[in-house]
Amino acid sequence: MSKKKGKLDVDVFVKVLSFTKPYTSLFYTSLIFTLSLAFITPLRPWLIQYSFDHFVSTPNQQKLLEFTIYILGVLFLECGLLFSSMYFTNKIGQNVIYDLRTQLFKHLTGFKASFFDKNPIGLLVTRTISDIQNIADVFSQGFLEILGDLLKILIITSVMFYTDWQLSLISLSTIPVLIYSTYIFKNAIKKSFQDVRNAVASLNSFVQEHITGVSIIQMFNKEADEALKFDVLNKEHRQAHIRSNWAYSVFFPVVEVLSAISLGLLIWWGAKGALQEKYTLGIILSFTMYINMLFRPIRQLADRFNTLQMGIVCAERVFKLLETNYSIKNEGKISANSIEGNIAYNNVWFSYESAAADNSAAEITETNYVLKGISFEVNKGETIALVGTTGSGKTSIINLVNRFYQKTKGEIFIDDIELDHYELSSLRNQIGMVHQDVFLFSDTIRNNITLGNKEISDEQIISAAKEIGIWEFINKLPGKLDFDVKERGGSLSSGQKQLLSFIRAFVNHPKILILDEATSNIDSESEQLIQLATLKITQNQTSIIVAHRLSTILNANKILVLQNGNIIESGSHTELISKGSYYKHLYTLQFKNQEIIN
Repeated sequence: MSKKKGKLDVDVFVKVLSFTKPYTSLFYTSLIFTLSLAFITPLRPWLIQYSFDHFVSTPNQQKLLEFTIYILGVLFLECGLLFSSMYFTNKIGQNVIYDLRTQLFKHLTGFKASFFDKNPIGLLVTRTISDIQNIADVFSQGFLEILGDLLKILIITSVMFYTDWQLSLISLSTIPVLIYSTYIFKNAIKKSFQDVRNAVASLNSFVQEHITGVSIIQMFNKEADEALKFDVLNKEHRQAHIRSNWAYSVFFPVVEVLSAISLGLLIWWGAKGALQEKYTLGIILSFTMYINMLFRPIRQLADRFNTLQMGIVCAERVFKLLETNYSIKNEGKISANSIEGNIAYNNVWFSYESAAADNSAAEITETNYVLKGISFEVNKGETIALVGTTGSGKTSIINLVNRFYQKTKGEIFIDDIELDHYELSSLRNQIGMVHQDVFLFSDTIRNNITLGNKEISDEQIISAAKEIGIWEFINKLPGKLDFDVKERGGSLSSGQKQLLSFIRAFVNHPKILILDEATSNIDSESEQLIQLATLKITQNQTSIIVAHRLSTILNANKILVLQNGNIIESGSHTELISKGSYYKHLYTLQFKNQEIIN
């Protein structure tokens, strides 16, 4: 198990290093500065030793001044190398995480909707932001710094033994204890760091979900209950940090004590040798500096190893997400830019279980299908309406057209070409969708309509808004197209947000239009505006309308009535009413309820 884990760590580390390929020159520059610092550091104690032994014990002011300048020069060189090492290692780390974060974000935005159904958004935010940030530390505080520290330890130790092996052995007698303490600290801090990362992910998921749903919490007076749940997670986070702080609180005093013991042994042995004229004052002084220089990197190594390990753990999580094959298959090569808009469903079956797990149809029982052998056609320019109770399969049908989900069995054709054969981005460019739950970004009216498409001009937006009949609403807003709608369109009413979603769909002139419960959550005045907008944008255009209010679909060419994933009736409004069908029952019930309300 440990062997396998070790190999996995190495594999992940190599993969992290592979992201430095575009920055090879920057990487080697960082490496050169870091290693050069290791070579330069022991030079200063040696110069001090030489100065004391040659120009202090036997006074020579000119030479002493000269060597003092040398020592200052080395000190400034150290400072320059340290600055350069820190700057370039941080720079390469930031470049790497920039590339990684961009790659991960693009990867996530291409995932199927079923992935987001079962993965908390807060967890994905943690992976994209916090975990990737920790990968930068692999370079700025991990790998390169460890190389520099190890080389520094080797050079200082070599210089010490070259100067005097007995004094070196006495001075370094506490090193085995320090190494053992470092090993224990490394294991303890690694476990606590992992607990901290897990706690952060849980906190992010909880906070994201509960802030998004804060209105529900307040509506049902659950603030106190949810605060207690948050308190449990917050305590776990606090305890994980306390455990890591405890490890630091124990380790660093141990290091200081061992360092003091080494210095005490050095002074005792050195003074004894000095009295016998075996050691000079310069040697004892230089060894004092060597010990300080030696203990510092040894003490930091444990911290750096854990930083490196934590970066590798985070990288492993990020790479696991990058290697997750949840992207929608985009193997189609046919452009949808010239489609006319004829749609045909042929014996289509769909299950959310198969969408979530990529299981084959054979593994899904019939009771788990939300669509069961759906077949219908929509000709170019026609409007078809989907009617049925909640859970009957209406939204599932429209989610398959734009391939938010992949059908389990059957075929879907657009202009007699199977849906999967179309190139995905060009297909979605030709499908406009208006959702029941409109999502607006914290941005201007303009950017929420164009979604960053610079080919859509203000003149086109205004023309489309006037054509649909909603320019008057936009024109009254402060700043008009520059009006900031705030997060999720919080500064607008439900009807206003819905009207914006209409113009967003219309301004791109799609060949196929889908309206999903577009008038279910709005007031009567807004409904009238939206019904007029609906008539306008569906005119001479292939349209699929998921209807909650049956008054909005009276003019549809065909109405499909769904129940438990099956089409139980189809026909125009007049035909279905004259049949005395289930549709007539729904229609009569809905208008009777409206009369009671009125």
